[in-house]
Amino acid sequence: MNVMAVVREINKLTADFAGMRVPVKVIVDVDKKTFKVEVGTPTTAALIIKELKISKGSGQPVKSPVGNLTLKQAIKIALIKKDDMKTKTLKAALKSVLGTALSMGVTVESKDPRIVQKEIDEGKYDDIIAKYESGGGE
Repeated sequence: MNVMAVVREINKLTADFAGMRVPVKVIVDVDKKTFKVEVGTPTTAALIIKELKISKGSGQPVKSPVGNLTLKQAIKIALIKKDDMKTKTLKAALKSVLGTALSMGVTVESKDPRIVQKEIDEGKYDDIIAKYESGGGE
């Protein structure tokens, strides 16, 4: 087993997450001299930072917003994180992403994320969410 082969495999599997911290697990079978690389997903905050191309969240989230996600961007992040979050629905994952956005000082659709969460609960975005949940997306 070659260390460079392990590094190459990690680089290949994490290429989509360039510049982000990503959990990586390397499983080595010493007897067979083989390895397997498992790559997790970046944190929700890291995905928000990448999506908005900002350096970090706000030091004063309520007073000083640092960016604005579209609903489509928030759904994209929710789709990436859904399995890690162990949520049953895209709607639940989306609400979790909005919670992270709130703590980072990021608005969604130019609104306080708590308002968007309430609108989700009221069914305002059901059609859009259903489209992404069924794999239709854009």
